[in-house]
Amino acid sequence: METYRNFIGGKWIESASSKVVENLNPSNTRDTIGTVKQATRAEARAAVEAAAGAFRDWRATPAPARGRIVAKAARLMEEAKEELAQILTHEEGKTIGESRGELQRSINVAEFCAGESRRMNGETILSELPANFAYTIKQPLGVVACVTPWNFPVAIPVWKIAPALVAGNTVVFKPATLTPGTAVRIVEIFAAAGIPAGVLNLILGSGSDAGDEIINHPAVKAVSFTGSNPVGIRLYEQVSRRGAKCQCEMGGKNPVLIMEDADMDLAVESTAQGAFGSSGQRCTATSRAVVVNKIADEFVDRIAKRAQSMRLGDGMDPKTEMGPSVDENQFKTVLEYLNIGREDGATLICGGERATGDGLDKGYFVKPTVFDRVTPDMRIAREEIFGPVLSVMRVNDFDEAMQVANDTEFGLSSSIFTNDAARIFRFVDEIETGMTHINSPTTGGEAHIPFGGIKGTGIGEREQGSTALDFYTELKVVYVDYTGRKREGNLY
Repeated sequence: METYRNFIGGKWIESASSKVVENLNPSNTRDTIGTVKQATRAEARAAVEAAAGAFRDWRATPAPARGRIVAKAARLMEEAKEELAQILTHEEGKTIGESRGELQRSINVAEFCAGESRRMNGETILSELPANFAYTIKQPLGVVACVTPWNFPVAIPVWKIAPALVAGNTVVFKPATLTPGTAVRIVEIFAAAGIPAGVLNLILGSGSDAGDEIINHPAVKAVSFTGSNPVGIRLYEQVSRRGAKCQCEMGGKNPVLIMEDADMDLAVESTAQGAFGSSGQRCTATSRAVVVNKIADEFVDRIAKRAQSMRLGDGMDPKTEMGPSVDENQFKTVLEYLNIGREDGATLICGGERATGDGLDKGYFVKPTVFDRVTPDMRIAREEIFGPVLSVMRVNDFDEAMQVANDTEFGLSSSIFTNDAARIFRFVDEIETGMTHINSPTTGGEAHIPFGGIKGTGIGEREQGSTALDFYTELKVVYVDYTGRKREGNLY
């Protein structure tokens, strides 16, 4: 059984803390994978100081050289893909197929960001003055804190760390306590790729102690966070109060619109993937199905049968379609929302309880759940559950569907199933989400395409794609006057 260590200044250091948390397999809570000593505030400060000390030399390293190191990390990740996927499934619970998919996404992101090291371009701008021109350059910020969640414990750290490093920043990485094994392995890979001491540091600790110390340290010039809205808003308030940059990717309550001309086979299977894949533990998960009345009965019947057919179990079993909730707290939260749905008057069609039998009693398994006749005022229609729960909301027509879909504080992802071109383009114009899909699930994304939401979901620049480096750089404007004489007239 492993005791996970911090990585500070290029060295693996066991925490001096007496606070210990067990890393449990959520599919079988009798299986203790390892232990985490919760890093102290002093250790968190040491990590920031190590990053600050390494910044000057790393910034001076040419961007393509930084990119080569990130590219090597991508190759090492490719070599360790199966090992990492198994670690991920073991400690987070998602199926091995989902874990392999996450690893490939991570590799793609690292490769893309490595290439961006040769495209850190500015622009030249013609001046209104004679013999003058201006241009812009991108420069790194300094020490960046990357605070990541447990639900994508490889992909999200990589899509924060890789662009931060390519841009010339040094990094303090604070992952979720529930997934230390993947965090340690990611840092080992970057270290093996040649990251200099102090450039990338890992702190395994609680958000209230180690995390608070990191985000409030004056040497930390930017914080990139992915997680829940309550935590993200508090973090944003703290970071912005001292004038540092902050990027928050938070919750979602993602709708899929099912129109009367939808391909029903495609709509049902895609909605099931979006709602129940990764046990619903994705910010892009489909949580609301907005269905026109004409086909609602058929859709509800078919999505319920698909939910009931899903095979639950240990993610290492290739036949498993859905794993457990990640830990006891999340498990209890999902069960609580199932009771809330009943109390609010929604019609429970299937699921609605803990899954038992065939060894499922040992883990945090919840049956895939479908509620029908959910109204916009119900809590299960408004609050992020982060579990395998789908709310079906019946509407009369497209206009009402759009109204219901947009009636939420969140704005991450959405989708529509229809073959009507006019509706598709109206949907694209009117839907209030940062990402949207046509005739496909609300989930999914690609390494070279920006990722992020609007409204209460996102704060700051988009992650990934061509915009990935925007958050991690400052834009400097340079004026060059080559007249050789004093400027006359209004200098603005």
